[in-house]
Amino acid sequence: MALILSIETGTDICSAALSNNGELLALRESSGGQDHARKLALYIDELLKANEYDPEDLDAVAVGKGPGSYTGLRIGVSTAKGICYALGIPLIGIGSLEALAYVAAEDHQAGILDVENWNTTKLCPMIDARRMEVYAQVFDSNILPLSDAGAHIITPESFSRFIGNGGEFVIFGNGAAKCINTLPKEGVRFAEVAPSARGLVKPAYEAFNTGRFEDVAYFEPFYLKDFVITTSKKKLF
Repeated sequence: MALILSIETGTDICSAALSNNGELLALRESSGGQDHARKLALYIDELLKANEYDPEDLDAVAVGKGPGSYTGLRIGVSTAKGICYALGIPLIGIGSLEALAYVAAEDHQAGILDVENWNTTKLCPMIDARRMEVYAQVFDSNILPLSDAGAHIITPESFSRFIGNGGEFVIFGNGAAKCINTLPKEGVRFAEVAPSARGLVKPAYEAFNTGRFEDVAYFEPFYLKDFVITTSKKKLF
């Protein structure tokens, strides 16, 4: 048995999932804003109690490692590391863009995301990086990466090598909506797919079975961009 707790907090959605042997048992999440520090511990407690498990029953914790919100990622990773350290169990880090692509694939399998010729579809999860910049990565329909995760300033030429070469180019995630009027109309499709801890379930189970674990002491989120502290321009007096 592989009982895995999955955590995704890299956007304004706070999400936690409990799975057994790669099958989702329960999910708790909300998109009520940046209140992750309070909600996450509550969701984890609810998941375990509702399924009659104790923390000691967990075999591993998986966390969305980014890219995404600096504060959100810190909360999720810190929580995951704390649980793993306290219980002496493995930590699994999953790319947040990869996890989002898995959510899209599950939505397609469930009939929620209707895409023709799925086998030739290219998936491009996008996480907002402010202004006209997004964190993005391109995957095929089997969630195999076709590009590296990167921070992109969106222009009409962005992702041109993936667009118009057969199959739809599907963009989704909280950074995708602002790209609709910039990317070409032909061959590009916007879909409503949101980040969720359920997207970590399958890749986390694969990582568990192959022993791909993180070093609990030294693991850090994958920010992609440096966190910059700016000085407020507001006059206090």
